[in-house]
Amino acid sequence: MSPAANLSEVYPTVPFAPSAGQGVYLHDETGRRVLDLYGGHAVASLGYGHPRLTEAISKQARELLFQSNLMALRIRDEAAERLAAFAPEDLTRVFFVNSGAEANENALKIALQATGRSTIVAVEHAFHGRTAAAAAVTWGSEGSWYGFPTTPFEVRFVPRNDIAALHEAVSHDTAGVIIEPVQGVAGAFDFSPEFMKTAREVCDLHGSLLILDEVQTGVGRLGTPFGADLYDVQPDMLTTAKALGGGFPCAALLMTDPLAADLGAGAMGSTFGGGPLACAAIKTILEVIQEEELLAQVRKVAALIQAKCVCGPVTGIQGAGFLIGLKTEPPASRVRDALLENNILTGTSADPHVLRLLPPLILEDQHVDSLVQALQELNCESLQ
Repeated sequence: MSPAANLSEVYPTVPFAPSAGQGVYLHDETGRRVLDLYGGHAVASLGYGHPRLTEAISKQARELLFQSNLMALRIRDEAAERLAAFAPEDLTRVFFVNSGAEANENALKIALQATGRSTIVAVEHAFHGRTAAAAAVTWGSEGSWYGFPTTPFEVRFVPRNDIAALHEAVSHDTAGVIIEPVQGVAGAFDFSPEFMKTAREVCDLHGSLLILDEVQTGVGRLGTPFGADLYDVQPDMLTTAKALGGGFPCAALLMTDPLAADLGAGAMGSTFGGGPLACAAIKTILEVIQEEELLAQVRKVAALIQAKCVCGPVTGIQGAGFLIGLKTEPPASRVRDALLENNILTGTSADPHVLRLLPPLILEDQHVDSLVQALQELNCESLQ
């Protein structure tokens, strides 16, 4: 029996099994070193082995490994305060959960309950999670892997960047509009500023709530604290996860004071959300991003990627910050495999001709040079 024989085989894997990591590199048991430009689906915000994050989690584990929300915790209060200060203005209330899908579930529920309406507007090609409500607003899920007999509410999808369709879709029965500021799974598709601002305007016009799904775009990945900052759009709710814990499972829903004021005891709940280890990680991640000026680092290195990486099999670039889609002439999966043979880890997307880069925020210029060299050396004809 192979070591993985007991695992449900629901995940496609690549031929590399890391056993350790340091900085932006992963290592396997043979000593092979791979440059990680995928970051575990945008999770490894500080890379691997960052001394402050490692010490924060270790220290908290020694002091208090776990306690539920039945009891107040100073570290939870500190994490919430730090996150609210990092977030867009007016998003002053924080509810900690375990995953991006769970955060989206709660945001959608609040939108429906607060407005008393029954419809959510989402965007074509979006991915918001695999639980019931989050999957209902995920493009294409109902016809493929959606596992429930019905969706819990009505959903209207609008084409990307179609302002007229957005005006038509949002009406008096719309509880909320949910958007990823940059669509991650779809291939790092970045919306026009006009589309994002229109989403805010139509929500205001009809009394609907704007939800920004920043599970992948948040916590500095776009070179700003959140995508809301990049587009200068103020949401009513914002969800975030992945990079928030740097590898420790955690997520959060942020909302305005008026929305939070309507939530009484028992309106939401989470056994593990806001646990002390997660909160220690969250607090430290946000401190490091600000103290090490990683937002400026992301903007500088991302500009280098945009300037240098249209080469070899890459014909164009989309996305923002460190959520980047490299458009490839050959299938992106073949480019990914070829790069991995050259010790560079990247990811694919729902678009078969977009290769995704989601590197740690600590990426430096020399790592971009390694990618450029590897792309230039690929034999494009053999990848077709």
